[in-house]
Amino acid sequence: MSRTVPVVALTGHLGAGKTTVLNHLLRQPGARVGVVVNDFGEINVDAGLVSGQIDEPASIAGGCVCCLEDAGGLDDALEKLAHPSRALDVVVVEASGIAEPGALAQMIRFSGATGVRPGGVVDVVDAVEYFATVDGGGLPPARFAVASLVVINKCDLLPDAEREEVLARIERRIREINPHVHVVRTSLGRVDPELVYDVASLEEPEDELPIAALLRAEQPAAHGHTHTASATASTVGTVGPGALADLLESPPAGAYRIKGTVAVAAGRRLQGYVVHVVGRQVHVASCPPPASSTLVAIGLDLDPEVARRALETALAPTGRPDPAGLRRLRRHRLLSE
Repeated sequence: MSRTVPVVALTGHLGAGKTTVLNHLLRQPGARVGVVVNDFGEINVDAGLVSGQIDEPASIAGGCVCCLEDAGGLDDALEKLAHPSRALDVVVVEASGIAEPGALAQMIRFSGATGVRPGGVVDVVDAVEYFATVDGGGLPPARFAVASLVVINKCDLLPDAEREEVLARIERRIREINPHVHVVRTSLGRVDPELVYDVASLEEPEDELPIAALLRAEQPAAHGHTHTASATASTVGTVGPGALADLLESPPAGAYRIKGTVAVAAGRRLQGYVVHVVGRQVHVASCPPPASSTLVAIGLDLDPEVARRALETALAPTGRPDPAGLRRLRRHRLLSE
């Protein structure tokens, strides 16, 4: 199975702080990030490092940038950024001027680019201007229906006396249309990158001038971004497909992302699967059966012990056939294709 690169849609009303969130993510070490934007101007990168357009994505050491004038070139940009030679860990598509969240999510989901998979929709809202920009009352904004993660930004700018009341009101409106969406409260766009994508390591890539180092040198990242909790479970036994499907379809409370590689009992043989859950979105792909199966859950409000037990239940060895569970798992694989 070829490696697939998650594509994260970063959306939000003008001025909500999308680029602030993006710049914060780019400052963090350990991951090679590809970015698709409409305009290089707001990305906090030395202009001398950014050159070329969509036909030759600009290399910025820790990743690459493609600049689009319209949505028509998105597939081409994703195709180029996801090429194995670039070894990117994630591609972030900033929606400014490209599309609304629903349309952009559909473009990514049904992209003709090879080697990519949907990585979630992160919608950024301005805590101060929320009710003056995206929500004028009546029905809740439709944009939240497709969001997997909503970032309520600029929380520090709300008056202390009314901050909690306003934030709770915003969250209630968001959940009116998407009860299961994960919501992060933050300031200055400080979202933990582990919530958005896999962080390869805590070290800078070798033999490169990383974008993260450049950005920190230019403007040191503020301390105190949101932090996630995680839980891990492993087994050397054969995993039952039904228990695994149960976990993917009903993650433990607080789990925003689940990832792992598992060896599943498929009749008299073993089948390997790479699994990813982002919000309510499930992605399953075939792979060679691993020597051991491992699952990781990540989330803001995750109880690590509760989550670990849920992962262990999904990885419990099975001694009997489970054709119904195998059909469920294969259905997720087919839908992922």
